[in-house]
Amino acid sequence: MKEKLVVIVGPTAVGKTALSIKLSKKYNGEVISGDSMQVYKGMDIGTAKVGKVEQDGIKHHLIDIKEPHESFSVAEFQEHCLPLISLINQVGHIPFLVGGTGLYVNAITKGYQLDEMPTDEKYRAELAEIALNVGNEELHKMLEAVDHEAAVNIHPNNVRRVIRALEVSRVTGVPFSKQQVGEQGEKKSHYDLVFIGLSMEREKLYKRINQRVDLMIEQGLVEEAKALYDQGIIDCQSVQAIGYKELYEYFDGKCSKDEAIETLKRNSRRYAKRQLTWFRNKTDATWFDMTDGLTEQVFHEICTFIEGKFQSLSK
Repeated sequence: MKEKLVVIVGPTAVGKTALSIKLSKKYNGEVISGDSMQVYKGMDIGTAKVGKVEQDGIKHHLIDIKEPHESFSVAEFQEHCLPLISLINQVGHIPFLVGGTGLYVNAITKGYQLDEMPTDEKYRAELAEIALNVGNEELHKMLEAVDHEAAVNIHPNNVRRVIRALEVSRVTGVPFSKQQVGEQGEKKSHYDLVFIGLSMEREKLYKRINQRVDLMIEQGLVEEAKALYDQGIIDCQSVQAIGYKELYEYFDGKCSKDEAIETLKRNSRRYAKRQLTWFRNKTDATWFDMTDGLTEQVFHEICTFIEGKFQSLSK
């Protein structure tokens, strides 16, 4: 029998967390975070990380597993996530993969073979030498020249991933991005999969995003970001996240605090729009409208959908 997996995706602030916890309580589930920034310790407010109280006794995974100065890649996410899904199934629970990082989600549901590629140790060493002697930016420019899409998706300071992208492109003759997004080697999901997408009327979503940012500021986002800034967490993958990079501009004296907050709201709204477009175009999700919130009717529809897929859950 295939292992069960429920995936919940959608734009930021749409209500993924609340739904995943409610479903986990109903179906004896555990939540796996599919968010590329919630892996970082000390970045709680800006990533809207689910707190212990909000977790309501539901076990959560892949939160707080990295230090802010460390990089984290799609391949690493796979390495962590795939065994978790199996373990959760083995104890008779249902894994709920929840998040807004589309590539991470598809790496699991579509079975991307990110690291099953031939290697070239000599070329890899040469690239590492370039990064050391000339700098990360120069290495990233090399990737930009051969694979623009990969360069857009990989931060210059994620040197290990930049090197891997250049190496794979050279060895296989196929751009790394083509392999990364499943155009080469994509497999049909080997999970008994339920794929749920959450959407919301745009103006309502944008209002929720603005309110969420205001709440984050009240909760101490500026102080959280400043603590990272003061620790020297500057040119790192973690603080390129929305919510931190805008405030770093303020700390650098490039804008006022109010301007940074307005930019943060704008960037969050734009990101939500991109997320929704990506999930609609790149996944097989069945969509549910959250404009009126997580009403009993919407929850019932989602439960009916899940039970229709997992006959063993039907009462």
